[in-house]
Amino acid sequence: MLTMAGALALGSLSAQTPPPAQTPPPPGHREMPRRMVIAKAGGTYLGIGVADVDAARAKELKLAEERGVEVKSVTPDGPAAKAGMKEGDVVLEYNGQRVEGREQLLRMVRETPPGRQVKLLVWRNGAAQTVNPTLGTQPRTMLTGPDGREWSFNMPDMPDMPPIPAVPALPDMPRSMMSWRTTALGVESESLNSQLAEYFGVKEGVLVRSVMRDSPAAKAGIKAGDVIVKLDGTTVTNPREISSLLRSLRGTKRTVPVVVMRERREVNLTVTLEDNSGKVSPVRAMLLPDGCWL
Repeated sequence: MLTMAGALALGSLSAQTPPPAQTPPPPGHREMPRRMVIAKAGGTYLGIGVADVDAARAKELKLAEERGVEVKSVTPDGPAAKAGMKEGDVVLEYNGQRVEGREQLLRMVRETPPGRQVKLLVWRNGAAQTVNPTLGTQPRTMLTGPDGREWSFNMPDMPDMPPIPAVPALPDMPRSMMSWRTTALGVESESLNSQLAEYFGVKEGVLVRSVMRDSPAAKAGIKAGDVIVKLDGTTVTNPREISSLLRSLRGTKRTVPVVVMRERREVNLTVTLEDNSGKVSPVRAMLLPDGCWL
């Protein structure tokens, strides 16, 4: 039989007994971060701080299942306080919609206009009841911590950021290209790439860039923009081929048939050759963005 002193001593020892060690989390377990929520002044306002209900808390609150959000704080004179909501209440439904967690409830409140009365099904002291708060307008910026507690603070007005100046587009840079001057014919020309050939309606040919005044080409009616496709019945694809043909004809022919493509139509012309070398020489040109030549 314990004496009074023995009982007091046992009670003292029991009080000093350390709590049992918590079971460590299983390997690979990661504690999910709990976010803070900022409610900006001017938004829809219910006036409660809430937290998700986990399995342990659901058991303590005598909930049949793990759902809803627990009210951790009630703002004095706020819409929730005026409707009679209290700390420890668990919001189970919002306007008839089942509430699963804090983020969902916050979204539903934000999406409801201020001044609208809402119907909340809450769990209190082991029983469900309905409250009907009228949502207000958030008077201050509120910060809800991970534990559901609320703090209010004045958010200073941020000055308007100056507009970001538009980045000017890089100017089109002129590019150099090489054309060829055929003295026997009196034209400045260049080979066609596939895109230009398609534009002029040919598969291949030599584009006439310019025609020298009083030259054989000018007298024959060849114009800038024509595409020479045949010379003396031979298909030509570059200025060097034209020069080579003209040199081979020197001393044998005075007139040479030329086929050009003009506005996607074939035009047959005749060139009267003059006594010169038929030499072809390169001419470097600078093509400006607007298509002008320097």
